[in-house]
Amino acid sequence: MSTSLRLVRTHPDELLVGLVSVSDRASSGTYEDQGIPALQGWLGDVLVQPPQCAARLIPDDPQQISATLIELVDVLGCDLVLTTGGTGPARRDVTPEATLAVATKEMPGFGEQMRQISLKFVPTAILSRQVAVIREASDHAALIINLPGQPKAIKETLEGLKDADGNVLVAGIFAAVPYCIDLIGGPYVETRKERVAAFRPKSAIRP
Repeated sequence: MSTSLRLVRTHPDELLVGLVSVSDRASSGTYEDQGIPALQGWLGDVLVQPPQCAARLIPDDPQQISATLIELVDVLGCDLVLTTGGTGPARRDVTPEATLAVATKEMPGFGEQMRQISLKFVPTAILSRQVAVIREASDHAALIINLPGQPKAIKETLEGLKDADGNVLVAGIFAAVPYCIDLIGGPYVETRKERVAAFRPKSAIRP
């Protein structure tokens, strides 16, 4: 197990995020990873309170993926873990299996919605196998979501689809993330509404 130190919030509403890019070629230096920078930029633009992120670039190895997710949740104390890459049908695409291996609850709606969004662009979205799960540690829990590997697809699935006037055509998955984080005991996450209008029941909205 890693000897990484637990992350410490600098603000009560600071979201602790683990970012994991899964790629044999990027982790070996064959090409530059684009997933982690895209996620860091997107989160910085969308969240009202800037998050604290811990990033990991690892190969398509199921044991290493699972160990990394456990480290980020159980050791570092992340509230949210976002992975990119390794969710297709190829033999080396094992991110969903490695994610399910560390789950205590499955959250199938996230994967269903991501595929619905991607199908607006490409028919091969049905080949995508992204999953989302909850991992419950002894003192907290985290939401883990598998995202696509391309920055454009990452933005589309997180943010959703809008028309030319900014009206939401298909809701992105991140609209449901803040309330999910509430329900598992994490910080109160607020988004910039012009980018993502996070949904909460009236009883869960902070005065």
